[in-house]
This record gives sequence, structure tokens and C-alpha cells, in this order.
Amino acid sequence: MLLQVTASSLPSKSNLYPFQIYKNPIEPAQLLALSLKTATFNHPLISSRLISLYTHSKSTTLHHLRSLFDQFQQPTLFSWNTLIKSYVQNQRSQESLFLFLQFMTRSGLMPDVFTLPCVIKACGRLMAVKEGGQIHGLVFKLGFGSDLFVQGSLVGMYSKFQDIGSARKVFDQMTERDLVTWNSLMDGYVKDGEIELAMELFDEMTERDVVSWTVMVDGLSKCGRVDDARKVFDKMPRRNFASWNAMINGYMRAGDFISARGLFDVMEDKDIITWNSMIAGYEHNGRCSEALKLFTELLNLGYVPTHSTLVSTLSAISWSALLSKGRWVHSYMVKNGHKLDGVLGTSLIEMYCKCGSIETALKVFESIPNKKLGHWTAIIAGLGTHGQATLALDLFLEMLKMNVIPNAITFIGVLTACNHAGLVEDGRRYFNMMIKDYKIEPTVEHYGCLVDILCRAGHLEEAKNVIESMPLKPNKVIWMSLLSASRIYKKVEIGEYAAQNVTEIDPNFIESYVLLSNMYAATGNWDKVSHARNAMRKTGVKKDPGCSLIEYRDEVHEFIAGDKSHPRTREIYHKLSEIRERLKSVGYVPDKSQVLLHIEGDDEKETELESHSERLAIAFGLISLKPGIPIRIVKNLRVCNDCHSVTKHLSKIYDREIIVRDNSRFHHFKHGSCSCMDYW
Repeated sequence: MLLQVTASSLPSKSNLYPFQIYKNPIEPAQLLALSLKTATFNHPLISSRLISLYTHSKSTTLHHLRSLFDQFQQPTLFSWNTLIKSYVQNQRSQESLFLFLQFMTRSGLMPDVFTLPCVIKACGRLMAVKEGGQIHGLVFKLGFGSDLFVQGSLVGMYSKFQDIGSARKVFDQMTERDLVTWNSLMDGYVKDGEIELAMELFDEMTERDVVSWTVMVDGLSKCGRVDDARKVFDKMPRRNFASWNAMINGYMRAGDFISARGLFDVMEDKDIITWNSMIAGYEHNGRCSEALKLFTELLNLGYVPTHSTLVSTLSAISWSALLSKGRWVHSYMVKNGHKLDGVLGTSLIEMYCKCGSIETALKVFESIPNKKLGHWTAIIAGLGTHGQATLALDLFLEMLKMNVIPNAITFIGVLTACNHAGLVEDGRRYFNMMIKDYKIEPTVEHYGCLVDILCRAGHLEEAKNVIESMPLKPNKVIWMSLLSASRIYKKVEIGEYAAQNVTEIDPNFIESYVLLSNMYAATGNWDKVSHARNAMRKTGVKKDPGCSLIEYRDEVHEFIAGDKSHPRTREIYHKLSEIRERLKSVGYVPDKSQVLLHIEGDDEKETELESHSERLAIAFGLISLKPGIPIRIVKNLRVCNDCHSVTKHLSKIYDREIIVRDNSRFHHFKHGSCSCMDYW
């Protein structure tokens, strides 16, 4: 017989903790069946043994364990401790605290040195500062203040709270300290930015494990001391995935993706976090093509991407505007059952928005059953940048009706929508709503949106007053909005005032000189054009050339202004000649004020305009893509007035939708008009 025992033969009182290590092997289901048959299920010794066996069984789920626990008439302290610990181990700390509350109010038992460390750990994970303080008080009340395990847990909890003073106080009261406690305090110093104190503690340690070394590597790299972090890394007697990943992250954070790649390549084994670190690091450093190559390599090697992998990959696709790649990743997500109810859904919406497919972004948004604030914010901001302000604001109002509370980022999206559609009154109203109704303090970004709304609509004096009266120091983006509008509306005095403030913030910011020069050129003041360009030359900084990208057959084709390096250059320039003739036939007249340089002769000015990078990309799209397929272009600079006018004509002449993403918004050109309604 597996377990020869009856209720009468069991001791009435037992030491339950040693009993969990039972010498005779037995399956949980066997003991459960036997306990029910012999009516011993609710005996303290048997119930404790049952929950112990089920806890250590690989086939047991937490739900199954809770169901078993709920059947006990009077769970033992051991059973309570086992279930609380299981919740903490399964990253369900909030439920563990609820269970502890039930224990304190219903069980008639008192917690011991096995209960309290689990509950303290749960408080630390949840950043439950108030509850953590209450548990610490209970520790003293019950007389466990000198227990090493409880003290060590308190050090870890306070370190997570970044209450390093309380952590150190408990640490100093300990008569003995294990390695986990040393590591917890050192990690607390790192998180609190006290790297020198962390290093002092590290030097005091008589023994160290891989965690100790990794904490120092991570801490040094996070505070910018990557070379020191590498010295510690090189001294490590043994390294694990976490230490390698910490050093790779450190290099990526410092922008040294070459050194990060060097470490990655020499690693014999890699985990998914290593791959995530590299992909996210490449994306963060603007090396999007390398990020996408690594993602493809990861899949080919059989790794299973996590949500973090996919979020970084979608972000890299967003910046590259590779719609076909984005659709492929989306297809992979659907095929592999990735849910869109969290950050992943937000990233997917943003990807489609930034790749120019706002219709698909809307479909993704509508397919999410339980929409969170991030999903609403992403689609509102996306619609705004695509010029669909009415729909963006309608969705914002719908969001409010569903009792979803907007945050500061949501209002940036709302104000951006007002900005790109020229909705001045709406912009003012929503700015005031944010402050009065939602008690959100405007940031520089919010003021920047309001200023841009006023500038684009020609209210330059009001915009100037807002800048001068705002409680925050205006950044150069705000002053550049005023300067850009001064160029458009030919307000030279205000433009000079804005340019002076930009120069004070960043004397080498080339775009301010370019806009100032352009403003003077638009008013025919060539002496001041020369003066502005001489000032620009003295900075030693050169203007970034216009660059446009277009995707064709999974390859990105890049064009620079005046470019003749493309393999199909002859066909492209032949198409440009055709475009020139067709534009003349519909009465197009070039806006030669857009030529920044004082070029003599109208023909030379027209030639300069015709060679702008987006025109080369459009010509390539017309000769490469089948009729009816939209031409999608990404440009690094703001689209000039003349190219904007030309692209409107071309969308009608060739009956082709042309979608251009410049450095501020999307332009959907269709049937001779643009979604921006000429506000950009």
C-alpha cells in the first residue's frame, strides 16, 4: 500500500516544515485519492503534504493549486505560506498581498519567518511603499526584527523603493549578512544613482557572485562610465547572460554599437534578451537596417521573439517606413497568436501610421477589443499627422465618453491634429481643457504645439506673446516654428527676432541660417541673403542635403538632391523631362523664391528646383510601380512650397496617390489636392 495511515494513527500535532520532504515517492493524485478514501484530506499533516506535492509537480498550475487550497476546511500555516509564495514566484504579487490580507483576517493564525519575506518581496515588486511600511511595523510587533531572512527581505524591498536610507539602516543592524543582501543594497545604490557608494560596498564584499559583478557593470554603464564598466566586465571570473547583456546595453546606451556588436559576435551562447538588447540598441541609435537584419537572423536561427523583440522591430520599421516589412511582421504576429491588447498594439498602430498606411492603422485600432489609453493616443496622433483632424478629434471625444482619462501625451496628439489642420480655435480650447479640466501642467512640447498652431495660421504676434509669457524656457523648436512662419508670411522683423534666439541656444544650428536666408530671398533682399550665408559658413557646419527614400521590391532606394548615381538615372531624368512638359501644359509656374542660393537666370533656378530629392523619387516611382499603386516617399527635410505644388499637380496628371512623409507630417496627395490643406 502506498501510504499506510489512518486518521487515528496520525499525530495530533506535527512539525509541518520537515514533513514536506517525504522520503517515499508518491504522486500527488495518488495521495489525494487516498486521503479522500480514508477521510484524511483535511488532516493538517495530509493537507500540508498534498499542497507541497502539488506545488513541486511540473503539471500543476497555480489555478489548480488554489482550487486545492480552497477545499481545505482549515488550511495550515504551511499551506498558507506555500500558496502565498507560489503567487509571488509566478509574478502575481498583488494577489499574494490579497491572500495575505485574507490570512490575517480569517485564518486565526499568525505569520512567521516564512510568511513575511514572501509578503515583503511582493511589496517591493509592486512598489507598494505604504503596505511595505505596514509590514515592517508588523515585523517588529511580532518580534522578527532580528531574523536574518526577514531583514534581508527588508533591505531588498527598500532598495526597490529607492529608499536607500532605510535599506542601509536595516543592513547596518544585521549581525550576519548573506550575499543576496549585499547585492540588494548595492543594486539599491545603483538605482539611486549613488555609483560611488555602490563601488565602496562592492570593494567591501569578502565574496562576490556573478550577480555582484553584473550589478556593477550595469550601474557603471548606466551612468555613462562605459570604459569602467568594461574593466569590471573583463575582470569577472565567470559571466552569465545577464552580465553579457548588461555590457551590450551599456555600449548601446553610449552609442557605441560597434563595440556592442563585437561582444555579441564573440558570445558562444545567446538568449532572447541578448537579441532584444541588440535590436533595441540598433533602433535607438538609428541603425534600423541592422536591427531588421538581426530580427530576420533571429527567426532563421529558431529563436522565438518576445513582445519586446517585436516592439523594437516595429519601431525600426516605423523609422525606415518599410511598409512591406511591417505587413510581414504583422502577419507573423497574427500567425503566432500575439495579442494586441498592450504595448504591442500601440506599436503596430504607430508603425502603420508612420509608414503612411493610416487606413490599416485604423483597422488595427478597431480590431482591439479592450482599448487602452496608449491605443487611443497612438491613433489620434497618427490621424493628426496625416491631416485627418476631424476624425482624430471625433475619436478623442469618443474616448472621453468611454471614461478613458487622457494624459499629457494624448493632448500632444490632439494639439498636433489641430495644428496640421489649421484649427486655431480648437487648439486654444483643447489647450485650456488640458489645464483646467484635467489639471495637466503644460510642458514645452504642449507650448510648442500651441505656438505652431498660431504660427501656421499666421497669428505671429500672438505666437510671439505666448512664447514670451510661457513659464518654461522656450526651446529652439519653438523659436524655429516662429522663424519658419516668418519666412512663409514674410514677417522679417519677427523672423530676425526668432533667429537671434535660436542662435543664442545653438549657434551652430544650421537650419536657422537656412530659413533666415530663405526668408530674405523670398523678399528679394539679396544683401541679407549673403550676410546670412556668410554667417552660416563661419559656423563650419554644412546644410544637410535633401534626401528622399522610396521602397521598391523590398529594397530602399535613396535619392539626394541633384543625384545621378542611381542605376536607372537615365530613365529617371527622361521621366523628369516628361514631367516638366506635362506641368507646363497645366499652367504650372515654378516658385523660384524657394531657391536658397542667389542663382542667376530663371533656367538655372528651375533646374535646381527640378533636382530636389523627392522629385527624383517620384520619377523613379512612376517608372517602377504599376499604375494605381501609391507612391510612398520619406524625406528628411520639410517639403518646400514648390515641390508641394508640383506634387499636387502630378497626383492629378498621373492619377496617382503620392504619400510623402517629411520631417513634420504626412502629405497625402490625391486628385490635385493634399490632405494638409496647404497647412504644413
